[in-house]
Amino acid sequence: MFIHFHTLSLIWYECGLMIKRVTITIKPDVLKRIDKMKNRNGIRNRSHAVEHLILKSLGKTDLNTAMILAGGAGTSLRPITYEIPKPLIPIHGRPILEHQIAMLKNNNIDNILLSVGYMRERIKEYFGNGSKFGVDITYIEEDKPIGTGGPLTLAKDYIKDSFVLMNVDTLMNPDIEEIYEFHKNEGRLVTILLATTDNPCGFGVVRLRGKQVTEFVEKPQKARSNIINAGFYIVEPDVLKIIPKGRFMIEHFFNKLAKRGQISGFMHDGVVFDVGTHDGYARAIKEWKPSH
Repeated sequence: MFIHFHTLSLIWYECGLMIKRVTITIKPDVLKRIDKMKNRNGIRNRSHAVEHLILKSLGKTDLNTAMILAGGAGTSLRPITYEIPKPLIPIHGRPILEHQIAMLKNNNIDNILLSVGYMRERIKEYFGNGSKFGVDITYIEEDKPIGTGGPLTLAKDYIKDSFVLMNVDTLMNPDIEEIYEFHKNEGRLVTILLATTDNPCGFGVVRLRGKQVTEFVEKPQKARSNIINAGFYIVEPDVLKIIPKGRFMIEHFFNKLAKRGQISGFMHDGVVFDVGTHDGYARAIKEWKPSH
């Protein structure tokens, strides 16, 4: 029995410079699967698809820091949050934040900056330095409410490279390496993870031009798009040089960046649960299936 192989000659580029030409031999059925990756999530051609698969198999990228915004009082989940801070609210017997940390660790991100304010001692007591969860946690402590963006000003000294920024009330299982590769290829300051919903009026709605985000509209009365902000971003450290001082909302700041053409949108093809509301929390309890 003879098996026919295809021989591919691949050239990889980075920042416009040729890196290396290589020749590989591959089975036709595998080649078909590689070709199906084209034009999906930023995959441009066969070479790009093969490079993506190799990087994925190697596992580790230079993206290893995530900042989780967990300082809010969780007013939309009252009366639960009168006694339990939102990061500690359980889903399937584990706190929301523990699910997020496990997801990040599964994506080879083990340096966690945790922004805390409301009931922060309870959160610090549970998670400690992160060692029992296989990560390293540094606490960014808010002595007073400083908005969703204010914690970034407190974290400047801990961030030197590209990093993940995410809300504590969002559950998902994204392929962070794939998003990061897309982010680097697009070359903008921020990449935002996008999702679709049948009821966009309760979320931050996003308008796109190709892969570029042009506008955010927070909880519009009448939405012109069903594409929403999933509460997950990859951010370049240069953003920290231009953020406002003091209290500010990250959504408003990102809207300014979008108007300057500095935000890309990556469409997430999985399920996103907004557990910051009673309806979203109930749905997550019924439907959330963690990968860890």
